[in-house]
Amino acid sequence: MSTSTSPAAMLLRRLRRLSWGSTAVQLFILTVVTFGLLAPLACHRLLHSYFYLRHWHLNQMSQEFLQQSLKEGEAALHYFEELPSANGSVPIVWQATPRPWLVITIITVDRQPGFHYVLQVVSQFHRLLQQCGPQCEGHQLFLCNVERSVSHFDAKLLSKYVPVANRYEGTEDDYGDDPSTNSFEKEKQDYVYCLESSLQTYNPDYVLMVEDDAVPEEQIFPVLEHLLRARFSEPHLQDALYLKLYHPERLQHYINPEPMRILEWVGVGMLLGPLLTWIYMRFASRPGFSWPVMLFFSLYSMGLVELVGRHYFLELRRLSPSLYSVVPASQCCTPAMLFPAPAARRTLTYLSQVYCHKGFGKDMALYSLLRAKGERAYVVEPNLVKHIGLFSSLRYNFHPSLL
Repeated sequence: MSTSTSPAAMLLRRLRRLSWGSTAVQLFILTVVTFGLLAPLACHRLLHSYFYLRHWHLNQMSQEFLQQSLKEGEAALHYFEELPSANGSVPIVWQATPRPWLVITIITVDRQPGFHYVLQVVSQFHRLLQQCGPQCEGHQLFLCNVERSVSHFDAKLLSKYVPVANRYEGTEDDYGDDPSTNSFEKEKQDYVYCLESSLQTYNPDYVLMVEDDAVPEEQIFPVLEHLLRARFSEPHLQDALYLKLYHPERLQHYINPEPMRILEWVGVGMLLGPLLTWIYMRFASRPGFSWPVMLFFSLYSMGLVELVGRHYFLELRRLSPSLYSVVPASQCCTPAMLFPAPAARRTLTYLSQVYCHKGFGKDMALYSLLRAKGERAYVVEPNLVKHIGLFSSLRYNFHPSLL
């Protein structure tokens, strides 16, 4: 009398028939070794990776970042102390024509003076403009001081070298006595003032609004030159309200509510899947081509890129200005925003119609206007500025952290 074989016994027999040389076993071992051993070991200190060991490294890395920022702040202070003064008559950045092509407006308040954030930003812009040479002669640095007190030492120092607009100079401001004006609304009003001052003072083609803790990347001017003179002549990019030069790295993953990234993610799998399949079939001496293997490697590569961190793979685009991508913008954040002059004037009108408050800052206000006014905005990837400020001008932060 025959006895029925249990499912567990059948599964065990099938597993025994699998040899170390079978495709399924090899791909399973590759998956376990990659995601269970190699990737965690290689990426446990990568801040924006899913493999990052936050409890092990975050406090130490945050302290190291703060110490490095203090050193760079001191270096920026020495940079200006050793720079010959222009006596307020000629800015340190030349202006070849009466009407500059691009005005770089740096918005500053007095915060954490030991870090000299605004000095770090302006000194880096100055270095890059000097390296750029005649190609950047139509660029103008402009400092917009929105600090209510007169104690902003760094702004006073920079006034010897860079044209400065002081919002509260010589005015009796009663902001502190007005309960209806919160810090978020004041920040928006400061932004409006600085954008309007840039347009009225210089009447440029473009205004780059930079917050005082956003240090420019080395490639910023070649990339902007390429984007504005070549890419933004394309019909779907014309008449954009603004171009963001920064999006937080922690929000750059593929698993995000932005459909364009899903298409890019699938594209990564379609590109790397066949390539890895070809490599595997060649080294494993497998004949022909296998669609299941290609599907495996497509999913394998998509998972690896997401878990390691999309941010790190975006860095490959820095090889050339033409490799930078321009995609529809999302709501956060505003460290560096580029406005064409006509769009800047529309923005001033739009912002005057909204009121900001906690939970609805100027970044969300700008984003909400896109749909309400039928406008378009974009963000460039990878970022063209580094956000170095761990101390917010809106909130007290007694325990600054990188995340």
